[in-house]
Amino acid sequence: MTRVANYRLTDAHIKRALSAAAEIDVRVATALGLIGLPAARKRDHGFDSLAKIVVGQQVSTRAAEAITQRLLESLNGQLEPEILLSRDDDSLRAAGLSRQKISYLRSLATAVVEGALPLLDLPKMSDDEVLQRITAIRGFGAWSAQMYLMFSLGRTDIWPSGDLAVRVGFGRLLGLVERPTAKKTEELAKDFTPYRSALALLCWHYYSNAPHAEP
Repeated sequence: MTRVANYRLTDAHIKRALSAAAEIDVRVATALGLIGLPAARKRDHGFDSLAKIVVGQQVSTRAAEAITQRLLESLNGQLEPEILLSRDDDSLRAAGLSRQKISYLRSLATAVVEGALPLLDLPKMSDDEVLQRITAIRGFGAWSAQMYLMFSLGRTDIWPSGDLAVRVGFGRLLGLVERPTAKKTEELAKDFTPYRSALALLCWHYYSNAPHAEP
């Protein structure tokens, strides 16, 4: 695991970006006045973080943390591709992983070991190139790649329009009567380029913390 030297999605950037977004749309300013700034969510860059994305798919945060801890114990505390590939499926299932997630983790580990996913080169690639590299791996869709781009590589203009909480939070923030579709969410956010990573953080923050009238 490493830190990205040019990581830009920091608290300071989020503050500047959302100040600019508030100039674009007063409803962003209203949201900030109501709930304040969202915090940065910086993660390390490397196999460990990508593997944890797989573990966290379709389970609660608490369940993901418990499974990750058991997985680490089964790997002698080292979540590394070569070590994971050396373990049999039974030991990985004992950590709480489904057969599908084991398959995804093996695909990820193989891609890293064989060079199909050159982790050291990702920070030098464009957003689109990173997206293509990660989504080429079995089990990794656009959302998983976007989470890695934002939180491990610190990219500042990522917009996960397929994320339900982003869509709900964005719809509430804009005062929409109906929840926007992913396509509509994508269209509505175009005016906020190049600040969309910070806006996504605000949407998650708004979804979790702002009062609303929906059931």
